[in-house]
Amino acid sequence: MRVLIADDDPIIRLDLRQMLENLGYEVVAEAEDGQTAIDLAKAQSPDLCVLDVKMPNVDGIVVAQTLAEEGIAPAVLLTAYSDKDLVDRAKEAGVFGYLVKPFKPVDLAPAIEVARARFEQNQALKGQVADLNERIEARKAIEKAKGVLMVQHGITEGEAYRRIQQQSMNQRVSMKDVADAILMAQGV
Repeated sequence: MRVLIADDDPIIRLDLRQMLENLGYEVVAEAEDGQTAIDLAKAQSPDLCVLDVKMPNVDGIVVAQTLAEEGIAPAVLLTAYSDKDLVDRAKEAGVFGYLVKPFKPVDLAPAIEVARARFEQNQALKGQVADLNERIEARKAIEKAKGVLMVQHGITEGEAYRRIQQQSMNQRVSMKDVADAILMAQGV
């Protein structure tokens, strides 16, 4: 697994790199501030980002939120702070893991593995939602086009559907495209 590390302390970055490499992970990038972490994550496409919360320019929670919103990579936050407000901010930002310093190397691997698995599940769900939304929009267009054809040609709903279906096959386009063309021709 390819990992990006972001912490403003170079000694902590070095320790993290050694820990991660000893656990079998490949560290592909290191950042000393939040904005650099975002830029490197976009450029390197890591599988996961390990971020400190308190960093210059952009804090780790904002970095994690940006990475989650853009679907780049999951983030595990490492922090010396465990106050409720910080944890709540992390939850709202879409952080996939949260470890309080000091932690043991054996704590890091499970947090990373779970974070990556949750991220992949989340991405799959987003894909399914997008697909379902497309299907709903296609269905709406087809239903409207059927209505137009029924009124225009005095045919039944089944006949209107078959006309759309036949035209779709003949033109080798989707039924939604046919429906959209019918609606556009009618100014609907």
